[in-house]
Amino acid sequence: MLTKQAKTGISAGIDAKVDAGIDARTNNQHPFGQVIKVGRTIQSVDRALDVLEVLSASGTELALGEIASRCGLNSSTCHHLLSTLAARGYVGQNRRGRTYFLGTKILELSSSRVRQFNLVEVAMPELRALNQDTRETVHLAVMQGHELTTLAKLDSPHPIRVAADSAGKANAAHATATGKAILAWLPETEIARVIAVKGLTAFTDKTITNIADLMEGLRLVRRNGYAMDNEEFQPGVICIGAAIRDHLGAVIGSIGCSMPQMRASDDLLDKTKQAVRECAAILSERLGSPKEILAEQPGPPALKHI
Repeated sequence: MLTKQAKTGISAGIDAKVDAGIDARTNNQHPFGQVIKVGRTIQSVDRALDVLEVLSASGTELALGEIASRCGLNSSTCHHLLSTLAARGYVGQNRRGRTYFLGTKILELSSSRVRQFNLVEVAMPELRALNQDTRETVHLAVMQGHELTTLAKLDSPHPIRVAADSAGKANAAHATATGKAILAWLPETEIARVIAVKGLTAFTDKTITNIADLMEGLRLVRRNGYAMDNEEFQPGVICIGAAIRDHLGAVIGSIGCSMPQMRASDDLLDKTKQAVRECAAILSERLGSPKEILAEQPGPPALKHI
């Protein structure tokens, strides 16, 4: 809990450096006593995180006044923060006692992070097998919030191979096979939210840049059981992707295989589509995905080797 002097010091430091809602707090005392070095931060986000950390550290439900006191906030500001966090599921409220506690969204985020670590471990043997079978670059990707993130990648043994651009893919779920393989199974409202935040950037002249075409493309992904990036993210690069499902049948990531357009013969593409789908199905089965959902996946039986 903050002392009065500590609160006064923090408040003065913040107030002196706030410019248009930006907190330039550097080397200030954190509400839990830690000295932190940060760049410019958004004050409202910083305060919301303080609220969550206070609730986490308490080990019990807390009333508004206690939360405000521990965070060094006035009650009105703290109430607005709690209302916003509650609306998003990060905070729950006991209406009888008018106390607050961490919401279920926190557990979802924690479980998601743990699952990502486990996903890499579970996926790596199949990634290696796919890499050896296709002799092309393979990827494991997930959506983290609104961003596409590559968790693992194995390069092709060919001298000419696809170079990685993991940073650029963060905004390219609509333009990549791994991204579209995931987007295709999200609710339309969530797809719209991703597009609203990230847009539909044109990476090449083949990138899909309007919502109607993207939605039609995602419908085909669901029908075919795989996604395809035909030089939509990088010129001269073709990629095939398929979704990975967890024990509830929910899509949690995707597998992709990328190759230079110069090697992408019809025969190789057909075999790669099947191999990628098979890899995704094996991983989904290992993660406990219901067999009836896997049985509904479209397409002919996949080939084991290319």
